[in-house]
Amino acid sequence: MAAYKEAISITHEGALSAVAAGVAEAISIGVPQCIFIVDASGETLASLRMDGAKYLSMHTARAKARTAASINNATGSMAFEFGTSAGIASQGGVTPLPGGLPIRFGGRLAGAIGVGSGSGEQDFQVARAALLAIGADNI
Repeated sequence: MAAYKEAISITHEGALSAVAAGVAEAISIGVPQCIFIVDASGETLASLRMDGAKYLSMHTARAKARTAASINNATGSMAFEFGTSAGIASQGGVTPLPGGLPIRFGGRLAGAIGVGSGSGEQDFQVARAALLAIGADNI
């Protein structure tokens, strides 16, 4: 039995580049966003609330990133009842809202991004642009 496993993590440079690319995409679509980057354990590496973004979306963007890291999948597809219960049980740390994506390199989880303040489709568009900019796997 192995006593350890190898893991990867997004660097702070990668996190900042992802945020910058997300901001550029949000500007291009005219929707100010809140953007969170977390490592694979859900700890915040970088975050930003653009001018004009909804301030409460900082909380949902963080929850989207932490949820995507936890489930290693996109947010927005869990059953409403389960997502609501998980949100209550985790004191807002988990959300069923769309806009969170895992950050993977070569299929390996390195972190996650959560975007909030637009529609779910806009949030995913900004998140995907951020992933593309840092060379992460396409989700």
